[in-house]
Amino acid sequence: MLDEGDDIHPLFHGAPSTTEFKKLRKRIVRQTREAIDTYGMIERGARWLVCLSGGKDSYTLLAVLHELQWRGLLPVDLLACNLDQGQPGFPTTVLPEFLSAKGIAHRIEYRDTYSIVMDKVPAGRTYCALCSRLRRGNLYRIAREEGCSAVVLGHHRDDILETFFMNLFHGGRLAAMPPKLVNEEGDLFLYRPLAFVAETDCEKFARAMNYPIIPCDLCGSQDGLQRQQVKQILDGWETRSPGRRQIMFKALMNARASHLLDPALFDFAGLAADDGISSDFREIPQ
Repeated sequence: MLDEGDDIHPLFHGAPSTTEFKKLRKRIVRQTREAIDTYGMIERGARWLVCLSGGKDSYTLLAVLHELQWRGLLPVDLLACNLDQGQPGFPTTVLPEFLSAKGIAHRIEYRDTYSIVMDKVPAGRTYCALCSRLRRGNLYRIAREEGCSAVVLGHHRDDILETFFMNLFHGGRLAAMPPKLVNEEGDLFLYRPLAFVAETDCEKFARAMNYPIIPCDLCGSQDGLQRQQVKQILDGWETRSPGRRQIMFKALMNARASHLLDPALFDFAGLAADDGISSDFREIPQ
């Protein structure tokens, strides 16, 4: 695909022509395609609800998915969706104008979940859990109304790592954000195609494209959030040992059940010295 004239999607009009940006864009597209292929996200002819918050990550997600579709590498229909949650000061015209100008099929939905969160969450507590739960419920509803089979989110590699360490430090479990899962009702997929993409790359990409970023002041107004604390720890590790984040992320894709302590994942009780099979591949009896 040539980045000239009619051969480029409107989302990329005005893209920098520098070698550095082209490498960045190519890397993000490649990593997104790898995640989609690795976790089997494509159902030919399906329709995806692509969630757009107005942050750097969701803009990057929207652009990359449309590039893959433009190239014929993503045979699904895409519908961008923004859920306006009634947060005071939210610039309601930014996303509709942006999406219309770029020719992106979209739906803007208003639901005042902000008032519910402010009413239900005690002073001093974080809003994120309830806010995200209400948002997710509305997105599932919209996906069903629009005939979508999947809700697609812009969580990236660093979000997944931070969630892993939050669960480790505060939840007492080894768990992260899966790139693909099925909702509790069993009728919708939830995808995270940016699972392999670094946050810094999303930031560089969105800034270079000059997308109209909308900050989340609801969460950003609270100090001492667990996620921010974890992010600071990871930032420190990355500063002292560049590449540490990527190494830790690879570990999430290289789990060895026999070298952990969960008897529900590995049959320690049934392990015998003369089995003649590698302990790493011993299955739990069904």
